[in-house]
Amino acid sequence: MAASDFFSVEVLTLHGLVTYYVLFVIELSTRRVKIVGITPNPDGEFMAQCARNLTDCDDGFLQGKKYIIHDRDKKYTDQFDELLEDTGVKPVKLPPRSPNLNSHAERYVLSIKSECLNRFMIVGEKMLRNIIEEYGNHYHSERNHQGRGNELIDTTHLSEEATGKIVKMSRLGGVLNYYERQAA
Repeated sequence: MAASDFFSVEVLTLHGLVTYYVLFVIELSTRRVKIVGITPNPDGEFMAQCARNLTDCDDGFLQGKKYIIHDRDKKYTDQFDELLEDTGVKPVKLPPRSPNLNSHAERYVLSIKSECLNRFMIVGEKMLRNIIEEYGNHYHSERNHQGRGNELIDTTHLSEEATGKIVKMSRLGGVLNYYERQAA
């Protein structure tokens, strides 16, 4: 099962302050997050392409999932839901005004905004994409998750050494910090 939601970010551009919408999907069992799309205009065409990307037969994030929950935001078009249903993923619309029913997605929004996005004056879409990508790397392989017993989501990069020195590492100029054990 997966959950989907949007969050918005104000970005300073040559045309002034522009609101960008970020669509993401979170796998509820593992807490893995996939940023599906970033746009200032989440129209039907954008949402249809996101649905196609999510259900791609080679590397779609929703492969093997039966359900995806999302709120009743008008950005989720009928075409989006139909494209998901055509591949066997049933969209489940949440009741109105019920953010607690999508708590994992809401928690991710709180995390990315409070730990990262609210600490930057974002200038341009490229900077926004870079910050979100760096946070994603941190979120999956460097940040402990209380909902998973303080474990990391991705542990493939960890060394088996238990004797090396522990060092502080950082991303995004020290905004995101974590600790790693160096190889002895």
